[in-house]
Amino acid sequence: MPGAESLSIGEMLDLLKGEFPDVTISKIRFLESQGLLDPERTASGYRKFYQADVDRLRWILRQQRENFLPLKVIKGRLEAEGSDAMADDIPAPAPAAPEAPVPTPPPPAPAPARADPPPADPPPAAPTPAAAEQATAEQATADVDPEADDVDTTPATYTRDELARASGLNPADLAQLERHGLLVGGAVGGQLYYDSDAVRVARLVAGFARHGVEPRHLRMYKNAAEREAGFYEQVVLPLMKQRNPAARHQAMKTLADLCDLGAGLRDVLLQRALRGVGEAVPEAKGRRRS
Repeated sequence: MPGAESLSIGEMLDLLKGEFPDVTISKIRFLESQGLLDPERTASGYRKFYQADVDRLRWILRQQRENFLPLKVIKGRLEAEGSDAMADDIPAPAPAAPEAPVPTPPPPAPAPARADPPPADPPPAAPTPAAAEQATAEQATADVDPEADDVDTTPATYTRDELARASGLNPADLAQLERHGLLVGGAVGGQLYYDSDAVRVARLVAGFARHGVEPRHLRMYKNAAEREAGFYEQVVLPLMKQRNPAARHQAMKTLADLCDLGAGLRDVLLQRALRGVGEAVPEAKGRRRS
């Protein structure tokens, strides 16, 4: 947006703090990592926010606070309707008018010598599963660099050393994963960063290593995933060519359905193929996405 005045992430935070006291830099980074924000970047990796970004973030935060919408629903509306989704934005509450001075009341009568204790405060309401999941994900983003202002580049938030500590692998193991194409980082300002997918891959590889499986044996998963992705791309390509938000939204929904169906079919076929190995093969945990 040439000519427009830009804001840093800290300046945008100060701008929204009055209306949303709970918003933090980590929350803004988390929303960006989920695809809800897409700020411009300088050559050195700093974020640049404009008024349109501020309005978009304000709308997202209001939908969470006023309508209790989960991020998945908010993102779907933004992808399907674009700026039209924000037309029904909830206006910010107007400042309260100053009240007329109230006469000073007479001093209260002395309290009786014995009084019943005040009722105990009710226990805080348990957070909803969606709110708990979001808070956990936001904390994971914040744990990388909670004090940094803007040099961190979400979703690429882990250095190699941080990735090694998070996964339990050593740098030599990570180098092997990169050689076999299982681990991919992104260079920002001369520094290599890794995203949350890289952490998941590294942790899964560490699990395989406990059974004596080396990274070179795992290339079959990468090759199979690339073939499957190419097939799904051909299925949704006609929708992607239509150039309208509704068609793109349907394409994304179709992709999600295909991924779930593919995961289910792989599970069944793998169970069948291993039927002769043991009496029962337990299903893999965390395989399907909700």
